[in-house]
Amino acid sequence: MAIIARTMRSSLLEVIRQDYITTAKAKGVPKKMITRKHALNNALIPTVTVIGLEMGTNLGGAVLTETVFAMPGLGRLIVDSIKNQDTPLVLGGLITFAVFFSLVNLVVDILYAFIDPRIKSQYK
Repeated sequence: MAIIARTMRSSLLEVIRQDYITTAKAKGVPKKMITRKHALNNALIPTVTVIGLEMGTNLGGAVLTETVFAMPGLGRLIVDSIKNQDTPLVLGGLITFAVFFSLVNLVVDILYAFIDPRIKSQYK
């Protein structure tokens, strides 16, 4: 959460310094509307990217956590399969992780289209 919050904060600070935000303030647009409609949408793009990348880190962390604390799960199953030299089970677990991470990246790409209309126009 700290990485996501730090990314969101730095993205918002960068977006708030842009010229179109200054123009909206000069036009008299309320501060809440500037923050919600203009700044937040543009600041969400790097944040969504970081969230997607963090999912991969969480998968690797799950393997470590399940192994260290002897918790049942796919990560521990893969580690035990490596110890027992059970190749099909290792490959199946790794493929499961790869498919999950690919689906997360697909969701991130779809979220880009909802967040930024410029990206949506590229897909039409």
